[in-house]
Amino acid sequence: MPVPYPQEFRDDVVRVARNRPDGVTLAQIAKDFGVHEMTLSKWLRQAAVEDGEKPGVTQAESAENRELKKRVRMLEQENEVLRRAAAYLSQAHLPKRLYPLVRELAADNIPVAVTCRVLTLSRQHYYRWLRQPFTDAEITVAYRANALFDAHRDDPEFGYRFLAGEAAGAGERMSERTAWRICRDNAWWSVFGKKRPKNAKKPGPPVHDDLVQRDFTATGPNQLWLTDITEHPTGQGKLYLCAVKDAFSGRIVGYSIAGRMKARLAVNALDSAVARRGDVAGCIVHSDRGSQFRSRKFVHALGRHRLTGSMGRVGAAGDNAAMESFFALLQNNVLDRRPWATRQDLRTAIVTWIERTYHRRRRQLRLGRLTPIEFEITMKPAAALAA
Repeated sequence: MPVPYPQEFRDDVVRVARNRPDGVTLAQIAKDFGVHEMTLSKWLRQAAVEDGEKPGVTQAESAENRELKKRVRMLEQENEVLRRAAAYLSQAHLPKRLYPLVRELAADNIPVAVTCRVLTLSRQHYYRWLRQPFTDAEITVAYRANALFDAHRDDPEFGYRFLAGEAAGAGERMSERTAWRICRDNAWWSVFGKKRPKNAKKPGPPVHDDLVQRDFTATGPNQLWLTDITEHPTGQGKLYLCAVKDAFSGRIVGYSIAGRMKARLAVNALDSAVARRGDVAGCIVHSDRGSQFRSRKFVHALGRHRLTGSMGRVGAAGDNAAMESFFALLQNNVLDRRPWATRQDLRTAIVTWIERTYHRRRRQLRLGRLTPIEFEITMKPAAALAA
């Protein structure tokens, strides 16, 4: 099954095709960007629908319909959880233990996450209860937790000390420390208590070791990627480019362009590279120590794609010199050629130069006077034979 093109790349190709000079055909544009002519025509038709020029369902409408259906399904599930929980808790002859109810609802295709969220239970504790056999200590803790839950449900303004007293009156005696621990684990706090932040600030991820040591060579594709961010002013403000370069062929395997330099810019560029290259598990991604590459989002993206992070030293441009050389070429050939009135003009110029000139026309001495695309095509059989 072919890998879909990144949305940002599709938008850039459509933009170039719409603004093509007289005499330039769609076939030439498709060839320059390495896509099929029919694929480009389909993208143009969808873009016309998005702009209201032709009738049809836009991507936003499709996404909205999917989101509405998902929301309706979730509300139905939540209503079912509340209905079953009310019936379950009304049975006075049964101990009010909610984990069996979660298991019953899961058997009826109600997700555990939905049930636990509605009943304010911890999924971790539920799965632990489901996995391990019952012990006397667990049964005792469960009875205490249910007694505290009943008291908290009846009097949400009570703190853990008052809840412990109410539980003792119901026959479940425990120390205040035990009551505090159970309430903490299940987030049963007094409504008058101090607000607890939902997303407490955590220390940032550790800085990766430098696995490259200024050796920017690779014996095959998808072994070493280099990435960095550059900026350039326009009449509408700065435009930021994050690019991912394969050290083997020098090809820009992914990029993202935006008007703000945030962690999402680096994540989008990495996702674009993975979407184009397929299975890249084990590839080293080397960058500087910018905050975007040290962000939690980017570190999670590396783990999601099974990539290995690497970082140079602070203030040492030579530790990422191969990527800096590409940005120097971009600076001389595009960015500094003339003033740019709008971000859109500069964006179109950047992607056109990368896809048309740098990838397919600019021959490099270290590649044997081949372009990055020609070098990858030439070396692909050799790499496959070596594997």
